[in-house]
Amino acid sequence: MGPRHVIVAGGAGFLGSHLCDRLVQAGHRVRVLDNFCTGSPSNVEHLRRHPRFSLTVHDVIDPMSLDADGIFNFACPASPEHYQRDPVHTTLSSAVGVRNMLEQARRCGARLFQSSTSEIYGDPEVHPQVESYRGHVNILGPRACYDEGKRCAETLCFAYHRQYGVPVRIARIFNTYGPRMQPGDGRVVSNFIVQALRGEDITIYGEGQQTRSFCYVDDLIEGILRLMDAGVEGPLNLGNPCESTVLELAEQVLRLTGSHSRLVHKPLPADDPKRRCPDIGRAKQLLGGWQPAVALEDGLSETVDYFRRRLGLAAPVVPVPSAYVSRNTASMAA
Repeated sequence: MGPRHVIVAGGAGFLGSHLCDRLVQAGHRVRVLDNFCTGSPSNVEHLRRHPRFSLTVHDVIDPMSLDADGIFNFACPASPEHYQRDPVHTTLSSAVGVRNMLEQARRCGARLFQSSTSEIYGDPEVHPQVESYRGHVNILGPRACYDEGKRCAETLCFAYHRQYGVPVRIARIFNTYGPRMQPGDGRVVSNFIVQALRGEDITIYGEGQQTRSFCYVDDLIEGILRLMDAGVEGPLNLGNPCESTVLELAEQVLRLTGSHSRLVHKPLPADDPKRRCPDIGRAKQLLGGWQPAVALEDGLSETVDYFRRRLGLAAPVVPVPSAYVSRNTASMAA
């Protein structure tokens, strides 16, 4: 892939900022558009002085006119805590905002990548979820601003593709985690880690038997880059097909942090999915054998280290077992 002029809408967010790193490293000129609704300037601060990077404060709901060869659209709040805070703006970001991105792509002759979501499957009745599954979504529920917004965005993308020939690529992204997640964003990985590091109660909704499939951010970005350059029609699931219960995740976080936080159960939120796991067969076939490579424990360790630094906390001192001390002292004496 030769050098390009690339727009990353939502590029100061969790996923967008990691993508910017890869694009700049690959020699592309990258312009980030972000209104900092959920993104943070600190996520791209290390790129601000780079000659091929620029940042414009902009809300995708407002029209724009910029030159670009490729457009990556991540501009929408992605966690329930954030997207339910302003459901009108969330819906408009996924409808009006995507329409503006598509118009931009149409004017420039650019290819557009749209970050869709596993949430379009709702609380699925088919498991694991395949791209042909049409979903089980409560269109009037508190999550609908995001779920239905993203479904509408996919419809608009393919309408522009059929009517105007705009080349589009759509990834249905499943639960992703890693450094640069925001504390208090309502996502289960960041919530558990922050609560554990602070010694607070870990909040588990329901019995914790609902499942999620956690993909480390580096694996996801690799999949996105391959998809953008592939000749793929239709959306692709990108995520980790290894399923874990929420309770298993909490126990793993406790072990990795050395925390003594209690597990506290609360009622399930409305429309919370009971099982979530992608079928990535098409992605493996069409993206050169792509599949996640980072084990959950390794990715969580990196994420715990990030939050420890972010919160200004020192790593816990692990006491050396007394039996080991005795053996080692005896060995030195000999």
